[in-house]
Amino acid sequence: MEAYHGTSAGIFDSFSLGHALEGDGKVKFGWGVYVTEKYGTAAHYAFNKHRPENKEFYVYTVSIPDRTDDNCLSLLKGVPVAASIVRRVEAKLGETVPSEAKAEGIPFRKYLANRLTGAIGPVAKMTAKATVAGEKAASEFLASLDVDLIEWPYNWQKPEAEKNFAVLDDAKVRIVRIEKVDLDPKGHQLIEGSQQIIREF
Repeated sequence: MEAYHGTSAGIFDSFSLGHALEGDGKVKFGWGVYVTEKYGTAAHYAFNKHRPENKEFYVYTVSIPDRTDDNCLSLLKGVPVAASIVRRVEAKLGETVPSEAKAEGIPFRKYLANRLTGAIGPVAKMTAKATVAGEKAASEFLASLDVDLIEWPYNWQKPEAEKNFAVLDDAKVRIVRIEKVDLDPKGHQLIEGSQQIIREF
């Protein structure tokens, strides 16, 4: 599946989760390489408000695993965690995941993050917040069970529109092409026609 990653970090040959916190320093949707289905969205993400001194913007076209119900944890509202993912997680944990945590992807991810880092408490607490270490542990745990992706919508009001993904194993992100782009200085949107191919793989 083709996707896009925007950055102002410059030109590199491969992705490494060792740089996972260098964007905004947060793990909003899981520990992974963040990509999107829409080129213009990736270009917009290339601007890093924490590093405004970076003035050169790049869009990486990448190949990632195809999305299936078996390999993708959806964070869409009202969508329960796929039964095949729940089965694999429960088998490896050796216990049943509470039904509240299985109802949607976000509480499921948070529950795993807390459970794997030794947090104890009621389900409401275990599904509310998680540390960066917990998010990393949850993603690595899911990746060990052949879950490749975490998915969420770019626009939560239009979940049927384009999706963003966190790829849980950086080795499964293959760079296809690197392009330099220009963004308008106010809204940091792609200036159409500015794309310049820097490298193809």
